[in-house]
Amino acid sequence: MTTQPDAASSTSRLEEEGEIAADYLEELLDIADLDGDIDIDVDHGRAAVEIVSEDAADRSLRRLAGRDGEVLDALQELTRLAVQAKTGERSRLMLDIAGYRAARREALTAVANDAVARAKESGSPVSLEPMNPFERKVIHDAVAAAGLVSDSEGVEPHRYVVVRPA
Repeated sequence: MTTQPDAASSTSRLEEEGEIAADYLEELLDIADLDGDIDIDVDHGRAAVEIVSEDAADRSLRRLAGRDGEVLDALQELTRLAVQAKTGERSRLMLDIAGYRAARREALTAVANDAVARAKESGSPVSLEPMNPFERKVIHDAVAAAGLVSDSEGVEPHRYVVVRPA
């Protein structure tokens, strides 16, 4: 008989992932000669790590996120691999840099709410533009919160969300 880990050990494991990720990212910042502080949290059952700057106008960290978050996505994957190398387990940690994902989440929630309104009004499915996994997750969560259903269709990198009336 297998037992499920309790919430405390799960949180402890996620905090360990965050610490490993923070160490990795601090080394990266040192190598790149960039200033930034690292915040660690546990959010929705995953380690959440953010590189922040005391100077909100700090362009170097925003550049580190890259155009459309492409560099951020790559750094997140590298950080997950660094965590996996230390723990032996696949990590689902989320990385944010200079609030890029937080701002993107807000914009995507507005996109989802618009699609929900269009689906309710027309009674027909509404297809959105292709998105990365993070973006699709935000859309799915917002659609579910509005009481509708959504599915992902297509193949990466052209995978997209379809919002359907309830």
